[in-house]
Amino acid sequence: MAERRRWTPSPLLRASAALHVAAAAGVAAMPAMWPWALAALAGNHALLGAAGLWPRCGLLGPNLRRLPGENARLRQIGLCFDDGPDPEVTPAVLDLLDSRNARASFFCIADRAARHPALIDAIVRRGHTVENHSWHHSHRFATMGIRAIRREVGEAQRILTGLAGRPPRYFKPPAGLRNPLLDPVLAGFGLRLATWTRRGYDAVRRDPAGVERRLVRNLAAGDLLMLHDGSAARDGDGRPVVLTVLPRLLDTLSAHGLAAVSLEVVTDDRRSLP
Repeated sequence: MAERRRWTPSPLLRASAALHVAAAAGVAAMPAMWPWALAALAGNHALLGAAGLWPRCGLLGPNLRRLPGENARLRQIGLCFDDGPDPEVTPAVLDLLDSRNARASFFCIADRAARHPALIDAIVRRGHTVENHSWHHSHRFATMGIRAIRREVGEAQRILTGLAGRPPRYFKPPAGLRNPLLDPVLAGFGLRLATWTRRGYDAVRRDPAGVERRLVRNLAAGDLLMLHDGSAARDGDGRPVVLTVLPRLLDTLSAHGLAAVSLEVVTDDRRSLP
């Protein structure tokens, strides 16, 4: 199990707690003020909800959205694949990465990983890392209470650690959506939240050229790019879009003197975590 880290509430969460205390004290002192207190709390919860619906937001806690400065100076690009493993797509992705001497992190759904342990072994054996993308990838994840979140994260951590031989260091929630209860759970498991600088929407877009454009637009050293080896969209010929996009993307990185790396090379999480 990864080493637990101390959880420190973000400034927004500390302000939210203070607001709740102030509202309760205000209503106790002046009961007629309850509509104002209720409105303030409703606005606060709306803000918290909006922050959870913004995957790249750092208001609810630390969020790795780019590689740290030292990795950027080394001309590195973080490459991540989500929603796998997939028995058709993942082996092809691994072959493409091998052909360009590229490395990546695979955010795996533990339930799928348990059904395809040989694919997890292949990911690790070929020099990549396995990270935590929840147990079941529930679309209800962002609405779960703390016990359900702890179970989704903890069971995935247990399963993936057993399959990969090392505990994941990073967690990505389903679709990147979360609520304020996630960060203390991650701290308890020694995990850090990771999202992306940009994504190509290759799980929903059937146009490889459009996906590629999104990924390479304003490309810079230190970017963290997200694709999918699981839940991959298919083009008009039935080919997984990621298998067309990935070799082009890797060629573009090479042409710009950039190296695709896994999150294992992150030199200091704190530099990229607000």
